[in-house]
Amino acid sequence: MSKIEINKLTNANIYMNGSNLLGRAEEVQLPQIKHKMVEHKALGLIGSAEFFAGIDKLECKIKWNALYPNVLRTCSNPFLAAMIQVRASLETYNGLGRVSEVPATAFLIGTFKEFPLGNIKPGENAEYETTMSVTYAKLIVDKQEIFEIDILHNIYKVGPLDLLSTFKKNIGA
Repeated sequence: MSKIEINKLTNANIYMNGSNLLGRAEEVQLPQIKHKMVEHKALGLIGSAEFFAGIDKLECKIKWNALYPNVLRTCSNPFLAAMIQVRASLETYNGLGRVSEVPATAFLIGTFKEFPLGNIKPGENAEYETTMSVTYAKLIVDKQEIFEIDILHNIYKVGPLDLLSTFKKNIGA
């Protein structure tokens, strides 16, 4: 009999510059890692191929459930980077129920580029969505580093493997 395991991540907490923002964010959209690919076509090949050429810009969006002055003060300064930490509990289930629960943490550094004044409707709580331009992203699950990307320091690691080590040596970095 095969052992099927299903992972569920259904809730999280956000920290900004070390401050606990429990209950203040409604939703967080972590950056989507997109590899830039360059097409290669040449005589003698029966087709074309694409090869890695860097990482596309990274963005994080956070929807806040109310107006928080300390959050908006951080978001309104385009010259000061903010450190965001999103902490969650990754649960694993099988036919017997929940079999494990481990921490999953995303670390982000970047500057906010959008901070609206909110949508206000009668009888409803105002919503505020901020967008951050991310220059650093790291994901750790159960104390194991999944990946680390630091755009400004030419770091791209998957687990312990430094994907740019040869490139950095070649350019003298």
